[in-house]
Amino acid sequence: MRAHSTGGVHDESEATLNRPTPRTEPIDDHFLREVTAWSATETPLPLPPVGSEGTTEEELLELFDSQLGSRHLDLAARELGARGVGYYSIGSAGHESNAAVAAALRTTDPALLHYRSGGFYLRRAARTANVDPLRDVLLGIVAAAAEPISGGRHKVFGRGELSVVPQTSTIASHLPRAVGLAFSLERAAKLGLRTEWPRDSVVMCGFGDASANHSTATGALNTALHCAYQRIPLPVLFVCEDNGIGISVSTPDGWIRHSLGARAGLSWFSADGRDPLDCLEVAERAANWVRTHRRPALLHLRTVRLMGHAGSDVESGYRSPEEITADYGRDPLLGTAEALVRHGVLSSRQVVERYETKRAEVAEVAEWALGQRKLASSAEVREPIARHSPEAIADRVRRTSPGVAERAEVSGDGRPEAGSPLTLAQSINRALAEELERDERALVFGQDVARKGGVYGVTRGLRRRFGAARVFDTLLDEQSILGTALGAGLAGLLPIPEIQYLAYLHNAADQIRGEASTTGFFSNGRYRNPMVVRVPGYAYQRGFGGHFHNDNSVAALLDIPGLVVASPARPDDAAAMLRSCLAAAEVDGRVCVFLEPIALYHTRDLHESGDGGWTAAYPDGDSGHVPLGSACEYVYGSDLTLVTSGNGLAMGLRVARRLRQRGVGVRVLDLRWLAPLPRHQLWLAAEATGRVLVADETRASGGISERVVTALIDAGFTGPMRRVSSADSFIPLGEAAHHVLLDEESIERTALAML
Repeated sequence: MRAHSTGGVHDESEATLNRPTPRTEPIDDHFLREVTAWSATETPLPLPPVGSEGTTEEELLELFDSQLGSRHLDLAARELGARGVGYYSIGSAGHESNAAVAAALRTTDPALLHYRSGGFYLRRAARTANVDPLRDVLLGIVAAAAEPISGGRHKVFGRGELSVVPQTSTIASHLPRAVGLAFSLERAAKLGLRTEWPRDSVVMCGFGDASANHSTATGALNTALHCAYQRIPLPVLFVCEDNGIGISVSTPDGWIRHSLGARAGLSWFSADGRDPLDCLEVAERAANWVRTHRRPALLHLRTVRLMGHAGSDVESGYRSPEEITADYGRDPLLGTAEALVRHGVLSSRQVVERYETKRAEVAEVAEWALGQRKLASSAEVREPIARHSPEAIADRVRRTSPGVAERAEVSGDGRPEAGSPLTLAQSINRALAEELERDERALVFGQDVARKGGVYGVTRGLRRRFGAARVFDTLLDEQSILGTALGAGLAGLLPIPEIQYLAYLHNAADQIRGEASTTGFFSNGRYRNPMVVRVPGYAYQRGFGGHFHNDNSVAALLDIPGLVVASPARPDDAAAMLRSCLAAAEVDGRVCVFLEPIALYHTRDLHESGDGGWTAAYPDGDSGHVPLGSACEYVYGSDLTLVTSGNGLAMGLRVARRLRQRGVGVRVLDLRWLAPLPRHQLWLAAEATGRVLVADETRASGGISERVVTALIDAGFTGPMRRVSSADSFIPLGEAAHHVLLDEESIERTALAML
């Protein structure tokens, strides 16, 4: 078509009439100049028989319409940004060929999109009743509260009616979730459970060529192939939208093909983003292959990035003018327009008319969107982050059958008699068995949790009793463990993953911070990630320690909005708090981290050998509930309030006993919940004595004591406050650990000094 780029359209006067005035964005002007210059003398060719039923003129027009809408949304976003009324301009220009992927999939196939997937979003929305994608996207760009995806909180592609799960997808952080969702759809079917998606769904996951190098992407792809190698069904279609550059860093030519094209177990498909018929045909083959074989595949979509990375990106700072303009010829809009004209579906004039009509339509919707109200308060912004239904949670706990626990396998010294005291590990084991018994959607998984029963025996017997489909081992990759949980939660299951040690959680913290905890925020509560992440942690192990097995760093968890962080110390509290976390996950979709003090797992005594002071009867269904954010107080006087948690509780209770023998009365407050912090009970306990000592086993900087002291100051407490904590240090092996960890002597000495 462009061989006649100097020719006229019908006649010179008509060409002059149609030639547009220059636009702000060069690619906009380039498209119009090219199309208006095309010759109209060529004989139209029939559309080739592409796909299972052939490509019709209507399908090609629908594809073009979605691509036009996406392009003009990008242009509008930049214009709105220049006017200071738009807030997001990372566009899809050059990637509009992903609309062909949407055409190849069903509208019920869950899709986790690349942030340049505007064409996909518009094409899928066009096939869904009562959805206006132009309004959706523009309301997001101007951060309007009426935006139906995130409620004006962030501009993302997503909507429940379209089965598009929203996320930012900037560094491929959504790939583990996509793998987890594909796995969980198949696992739910195996268990006879229904999800919101059809049994034969394909999970589509888009990402960029630069993100393909991120550890999150490589880990997720490895997990997918690990499943395929074991013939575990995993219907996921990865779509790598390869534009050859990540912000300013070029991807070496052929790198994606070289690094991913020969991976055993990953079927490879490739399409030229400028050729719409090739994209439609290859995308359909790829989608059908995954749907039929239930195995992972990768579609390499060769695209181009136009208009730079984002509105604030000065592309000329790292690319020459020749490099930039050379990409204009790879514009997918030009490719689709050429196909339409070549096959006689539209004339070049009609192409321009459609282009300008779409511009006007987008401009009109943009002006309307500017008139919509914005989020008006902190409470409105935060509403979907931490939804809390205490009565429904308590009711869910009450419906737990206490008789189930009596039949559970336990770790340690065999099976205790019903009602006999349990250790912390035994109590957690029973609570897990109870949940697996009562809720067929519950899954327990992680490294070594199934056959071995956990490093410390906490999950012993669960696999044998409930089966390998519900209690299973994973590969050694924390990102993939949490990704499985992310997908399982979306599929309507109730995941209970274990991260083997607290130190290992930091390898994958973004799966909680950037993915799990933001799902409600980005989807205005439409999608949730219910999960309870069990994490053995803290220090004080004897005979087995060092940094990676004794980690007292919790700072990475405590500033994540909406995250529930439980820190049980006693066996009865542990079972009841685990029930409460599971109920909060089911009822409100909460993401909970359940920190288990390893050193107390098998502890039986508190003060003297044989006293059994650290065992407890298993709580029944009526009494076994600890509301989120509620502390427990042990009152031995009114001279001093000792605030602590985890291993600090046992130390604090022993110190309180010794102080009482010296005539000093202490109130010991076990926080139990690090988030939400029991602020009101904390203030009441502080006011009761007028003096507060915080005994914190975590680090002095970024630890629990900083939060406690700050909360008391914010509440107006004016009495003396001190804190003792572990040092800002990693934990060494052997006896050297006691030089940097909180100890009873420090607690007692500081308490006496305060009095």
